[in-house]
Amino acid sequence: MQIALSQKTYRALKWLMVLLIIKVTIVVLIGYRDYFPPNFESSFLLGRQNYFWGPYSRSFYTHLLSGPPTLILGLLLMSHRFRSKYPGWHRRLGKIQVGVILLLLVPSGLWMSWYAMTGWIAGLGLAASALAVAICTIAGWKAATEKRFQTHQLWMVRCYAILLSAIVIRVLGGLATVAEWSSPGVYQFSAWFSWIFPLICVELTRIVRVARAPAQSLEVAGAESELSAS
Repeated sequence: MQIALSQKTYRALKWLMVLLIIKVTIVVLIGYRDYFPPNFESSFLLGRQNYFWGPYSRSFYTHLLSGPPTLILGLLLMSHRFRSKYPGWHRRLGKIQVGVILLLLVPSGLWMSWYAMTGWIAGLGLAASALAVAICTIAGWKAATEKRFQTHQLWMVRCYAILLSAIVIRVLGGLATVAEWSSPGVYQFSAWFSWIFPLICVELTRIVRVARAPAQSLEVAGAESELSAS
């Protein structure tokens, strides 16, 4: 009964997370109206007109257009049902995901981190998240080519957790706006917390599952023995 309840709770939390990701992604896409053409009175572009045109604008629009697809595609690739039913499509879309992350998202994110609001602390946090995504993506891709699929899955879950920093940082920004916190330290904190916190959640979940696996096996074995005895 406890296992069934925990599974129901897990499924409910999973679907709530999926809905949150989709909702925030839609809100982000709606906000793109401030970037086509660039509105330098909007919150993100405020004060950037002096260096916007040139390499920064190319990185900005590359990041802008490659970010949301990786979030939506990642949801599909994380689906066990999709993976099991369409393994061929999982491989094809996975290659696209890896290419978009390594060739578009990471380089543009690294370039933009040099121009982070509130200075080098936030910039270092954003650069670290881009490098962490690259490391997880490469490790996951390598594991897949070597047919170490459990390791591949773990690395790609870590990768997606870090990609969710785009969602977390906007949620934190919204909370800060509601609470009327406008100090530079809020954004600096968000630049680090937005990707470290989801990654910690993944690791804690993995540790709990590993710890619970033997106990669950014993419960199943005990239930089977009771049935055979009856």
